[in-house]
Amino acid sequence: MLKRLATVAACLSVLTLAACGNESDGDAPDTAQDPAASSSESPSESPSESSSEAPSGETTTCEYPEDGQEPARDVDAPAAEAPAEGTVTATMTTNFGDITLTMDRADAPCTINSFVSLSEQGFYDDTPCPRIGDQEGFGILQCGDPTGTGSGGAGYTVADELTGDESYAAGTIAMANTGAPDTNGSQFFLVFRDSQFPPSYTTFGTIDEAGLEVIDAIAKEGNDGAHPAGGGAPNKPVTIEKVTIG
Repeated sequence: MLKRLATVAACLSVLTLAACGNESDGDAPDTAQDPAASSSESPSESPSESSSEAPSGETTTCEYPEDGQEPARDVDAPAAEAPAEGTVTATMTTNFGDITLTMDRADAPCTINSFVSLSEQGFYDDTPCPRIGDQEGFGILQCGDPTGTGSGGAGYTVADELTGDESYAAGTIAMANTGAPDTNGSQFFLVFRDSQFPPSYTTFGTIDEAGLEVIDAIAKEGNDGAHPAGGGAPNKPVTIEKVTIG
């Protein structure tokens, strides 16, 4: 039992430290980001131009405040008015194969609004997935940082959308964070093995069976074990070549 708890604790460190930044220690190797002031055209000040039409049907209002860091790529924050019903599919084309995601807007409308906006702006195109964790009680591939360091983001934060009943079974997509509430950004993790985490990570979709097979193939290549809490960079680099919505 003690060994199992230690494993879970280590896994949680991976998700927290590899998220989009650390609010208290910018010098930590897993969270450090090149210091820079926000640009004059802040991502949170202009709506995304990737969608030409306002959402129809049920909507909700989201906030995407600046996170105080320079975005890894120049993108606009999403429009504040987000669809709150319907499903969205996304195809992540990787050098290992396609991973298809299905997202229900009613579950996490603001998170999905951000993911769709970033995808449509090409934020995730030609980006590495810098970490994979593959051990007892823990199997995730973490992506969403164009810098490939595990510390880059889009320059804004997304609030948690939690029920308190979240679970992280194989096939789940969830947001990484800094360990503090409402610190989601652009980074996310794809769960390919049933994983044991507290309900602190916003879940926003599922992975198809073919996609899980792709991630399993990535895991079988192994990793460099560089992260002290377990896992590390994939032995064979993983690149998201593009993300296509719809």
